[in-house]
Amino acid sequence: MNNPIISVENLSVNFKTEDATTIAIQEISFSIEKGKTLAIVGESGSGKSVSALSILKLLPEKITENKSGKITFNTKENATIDILTASNTQIEKIRGNDIGIIFQEPMTSLNPLMKCGIQVAEVLMLHKKLSKEKAIEETIRLFEEVKLPNPSNIIHRYPHELSGGQKQRVMIAMAICCNPNLLIADEPTTALDVTVQKAILELLKELQIKYNMAILFITHDLNLVKSFADNVLVLFKSKMIEYNSSFEIFNHPKDIYTQSLIACRPSTTERVKYLKTVEEIISKDETHDPESNIISLHSFNDRLTTLQNNAPIFEINHLKIWYPTKTNFFGKPTAFFKAVNDVQLTIHESETMGLVGESGCGKTTIGKAMVKLVDITEGEILYKGKNINDFSKSELNEYRRQVQIIFQDPYSSLNPRITIGNAILEPMHVHGIFNPNERKEKVAELLEKVGLLPAHFNRYPHEFSGGQRQRISIARCLAVNPSFIICDESVSALDVSVQAQVLNLLVSLREEFKLSYLFISHDLGVVKHICDHISVMQKGVIVEKNNAEELYAHPNNFYTQALINSHLH
Repeated sequence: MNNPIISVENLSVNFKTEDATTIAIQEISFSIEKGKTLAIVGESGSGKSVSALSILKLLPEKITENKSGKITFNTKENATIDILTASNTQIEKIRGNDIGIIFQEPMTSLNPLMKCGIQVAEVLMLHKKLSKEKAIEETIRLFEEVKLPNPSNIIHRYPHELSGGQKQRVMIAMAICCNPNLLIADEPTTALDVTVQKAILELLKELQIKYNMAILFITHDLNLVKSFADNVLVLFKSKMIEYNSSFEIFNHPKDIYTQSLIACRPSTTERVKYLKTVEEIISKDETHDPESNIISLHSFNDRLTTLQNNAPIFEINHLKIWYPTKTNFFGKPTAFFKAVNDVQLTIHESETMGLVGESGCGKTTIGKAMVKLVDITEGEILYKGKNINDFSKSELNEYRRQVQIIFQDPYSSLNPRITIGNAILEPMHVHGIFNPNERKEKVAELLEKVGLLPAHFNRYPHEFSGGQRQRISIARCLAVNPSFIICDESVSALDVSVQAQVLNLLVSLREEFKLSYLFISHDLGVVKHICDHISVMQKGVIVEKNNAEELYAHPNNFYTQALINSHLH
C-alpha cells in the first residue's frame, strides 16, 4: 500500500456565533493515495465542504473554534506537514501548487472583470515563476488539454461569454496548472447537463491518469460517483456514517442512511406514484404500500388515453425565437442566433410535459415565451385555444394568474428583504384574490400544504434551506390558484432526499388541483418519474417526442440515446 497523499485523523470543527455553537464536522477520518479518488457524499449541511475547506485552511478564523484532529499532507518535495498547525506561509505555498480546487459555482469563483486566460496565467506566474508570455502559452496548452474549443480565442474571453461547462473547464485548467498532488472537486457538476457532467467526469479521470493525482470529490449525488470513485465516505449531520470501497457502498451498503440515499432516487426501471424519502426509509414508514405504489404499464397507458381526450391547454405552433448577432450599417440584422427554431408542442389539461436538453438548447426560452417574458420572432402560442398575443389587458391579467413559473434558483427569485409570508401573500394582493384576513389564513394553509409551518410567516428567505425555499416558491405559485405551472429546473440543485419530497409534493398537487405542468430539466430520471410525455430539445429544435416510458425504453434519435446513456452511466 502506497503512502497516502493526505491523511485526515479525527477532524472536528465547530462554528461559534453570538447565539450558539454549531458542530460542523465530528471526528472524521480518511486518507487518499496517489492516483485514487475518494468521494465524500452527503446532503447539504452534512459537513462535506467544511472538510475540504479545512484541508486548504480556508475556513473563517473568526467563527471557527475547537479545530481538533490532524491533517497530514505530503508535498511535491516529499515534505510531510500537519496542515492544522502549519504557518500561513507554508499554506500559501501549497494552495494552488500542491493542492488544486474546483469550486461548485464557476461563475462566482472566476473573476467577472478578468479574461479567462489571464486568470489561469496569474497562477502560473505566481507558483511557476513564468513570464507573462510563457504563462499565456502554457494557458493555451492547458485549455487544449481540458478540451476547450478554440483555446487561443477563449483566453481573451470573459467568464460571462462562456457556457457553464466551458467555465468549469477553465476552473479545471486553473486547478491542474501546477500539477498538484491533490485535486479537490467541490460539487463540480451540480448545475451541469447530464452529457456535460459525463464529459467533465471523463476529463477529470483522464487528467488523473496523466498526472497520477489524488482526487477528493464532493457531491450530494451518490449516483454520480458510482463508477468514478474508488472509495466513498458518507456523511450525515456532521458525522461519518460509512466509509468503504465504491463497490461495497453500492452493492452492500451497511448503514440504513446509505441505503436510503440510494433508494430515494427516481427509478429508471419501474414507475411509482410516490418516492420514498430518506426519513421514511430510516423510520421504516410503511404508509405507502410498495405494491400499490407501483404504476403498471397498463394503468400508465390508460392515463395517457384519458389525457389525449382532454382539451389542449397549450398549443405551440411553429415557434421561432431568434436573436440578432450581426447587423449591417443601417442596423438591420444580417445574422441570428436561433434559440428556438420552428417548435411544435401540445400540452393537454392535467398533463405533465417534460422538456429535456442541454444548456442553451432553448428549453427555458420556451418557458419564458409562454409567460411573455421574451418576445416571439414567429409562430404562435395558444392558451385554451386563444393566441396569447391577442389578449386584452384584463385577459392578460387573468392569464398571468393562471400560468405560473417556478424558477431554478429559489433564492434569487425571492426578495431577501420580504418575509416569506408576505412573498406568498403579495400575488393574492396583486390579483385581488380574497380579503386581507382571508389572505393570511390562505398563506398559513399553503405553508402547511408544502410541508412548512404557519409560524414561518415572518421569517426571511436566508433562514431556510434550499429545499425549503423551493417549497416557498411553490406555495407562492399556488397562492393565485393557477391551472398551469412551468417548473424550470426546479429540483436540479436539491439533495436527493429533498428532491424526492418536492417531486412528491408536485405530484400530489397535480392530483389535488388538476394542474398541468411543463417540467424543464436536464435530469432524465426525474423527468421520466413525473412526466407523461417527454420532448427532447437540441439546438433550438425538438428532435424527439414520445410518452415517457416509450422514449426511455426505445429512443429513436441519436441525441436522445446519448442523453439516456449519460444518465445511466
